Amino acid sequence: MRSHDRRLGSAGPRAHIRTMTTEVPQIFDRHAVRVHRDRAATTMATVRPILAEAATRLLDRLDDVTRSFGTALDIGGRGVVAPALRARGIATVAADLSPRLCARDDGPAICMDGEWLPFAAHSFDLVVACLSLHGVNDLPGLLAQVRRILVPDGLFLACMPVLPTLGGLRHALLEAETARRGGVSPRVSPFPGLRECAGLLQRAGFALPVADADVIHLSYRTPMGLLTDLRHAGETNTLRQRARGLTHPALLADALARLPLEADDSLTQDLHVAMMTGWSPAPTQPQPLRPGQFSISLEQALRGKP
Repeated sequence: MRSHDRRLGSAGPRAHIRTMTTEVPQIFDRHAVRVHRDRAATTMATVRPILAEAATRLLDRLDDVTRSFGTALDIGGRGVVAPALRARGIATVAADLSPRLCARDDGPAICMDGEWLPFAAHSFDLVVACLSLHGVNDLPGLLAQVRRILVPDGLFLACMPVLPTLGGLRHALLEAETARRGGVSPRVSPFPGLRECAGLLQRAGFALPVADADVIHLSYRTPMGLLTDLRHAGETNTLRQRARGLTHPALLADALARLPLEADDSLTQDLHVAMMTGWSPAPTQPQPLRPGQFSISLEQALRGKP
């Protein structure tokens, strides 16, 4: 494990953090998340085009910002985000739950659980989380930690899968398991909607929060291609209430046969994402006017000349 420079310090009383997190519903098995990402470290290159496309679309937002960034934290970028930030001249620390993914990074890297950020307040100008937040149990708590480690007027960028991503696979698995077993077990992670993502930024106290919808169009020659990509990306089932053991081949075949295919038997599976932007509050940022501070009324504005 590699550490960062002198700006990184204590994250605060660990006992207090543990007390708060014990009240959070544990939807995801964080140990399974680590194991799956470790296992996928050697196969991640096969899905790199998808990861790179998401990272490129997210980091393009930096081109619209006049502020410069000297230091950045990449949370779970899977070897794609940190190099792109360093190519922009930003000193970047890569962080991941997987020791194997951290070991493959060419720059400063730290292995950590993304639900607890072990950094001092105001450690970074920029924090980026690309396709790495959907397995976090306490997402509001994590975003509050991100805001704390950002300097005033620091920027948070995130790309997160949202509904209806994997909706067809979720429905096909539900139908197949119901038909064969008379019941279902959770197999696909729950994703938030776009509105929830914007609400999370506001709840965490970010200034000027924005959540935009974007779609990455994917197509597979066969349905098994989708499952292979999920495994190679470390995105197989990590729900705590998941059924243990291997999925029976007959159940899997039944589910895949229920997926809607194109005329050439290919499978279209779009990745719907929320592109999230939020700023750490600072006195220099534009502030909305309070009631009574306007120099012209809405009625006057509407009746004015075109």
